[in-house]
Amino acid sequence: MCGVAVLGFGIYLMVNFKLSALTPSLASFTIANILLITGIIITCVSFLGFLGALKENRCLLLTFFLLLFLLMLVELTAACLLLIYEKDIATLVENDLNNGLEEAKKREANSTDLMSDWDLVQDTFTCCGVKNVSDWGQHIPKSCCLNKCDKAAPPYKDKGCLVKIKNFFEENFLTTGISVIVLCIIEVLGMCFAMTLFCHISKTGLGYKL
Repeated sequence: MCGVAVLGFGIYLMVNFKLSALTPSLASFTIANILLITGIIITCVSFLGFLGALKENRCLLLTFFLLLFLLMLVELTAACLLLIYEKDIATLVENDLNNGLEEAKKREANSTDLMSDWDLVQDTFTCCGVKNVSDWGQHIPKSCCLNKCDKAAPPYKDKGCLVKIKNFFEENFLTTGISVIVLCIIEVLGMCFAMTLFCHISKTGLGYKL
């Protein structure tokens, strides 16, 4: 169920929030894509463990155990890399946001009435541009206005989206950390269950042999 929930949320984000224009060179590493891939992997691994327990198949249980172990190693490695290369990643994201903003300014003439990627982010985080409103130059979008753009010189949002997004992740750092710890605990419990059942089947002589 957890894998299906993550998969469904990833599909929802992919359909409704196409934010790949913000970071052109990191378009394949959006939150929606990561959640989609993670959901598929968790669902497949969970089904493998369920099938192994249902059929009392030692081969499936051992495969389930090894895959869970590898998943946990990948998660811990990714968390460590994010902490070690935090400044490098921040610089990369900032440069990519600047490139995405430049691309958005070039495409502004062909934009539709639908909310663009930048409009969505600027409305959600109450920000404007990467660092401030000056990033847009003479092509300031309506989503940068603090209230309504019905004046000759309307007040604009004073903070850039880079700072706002960074503050958002810092504020939710504890929640993210707890979620990762809980996920690792669930994976460890799953591995313990699989190995316990594997040993029980081996002792009783049930199930398929390797």
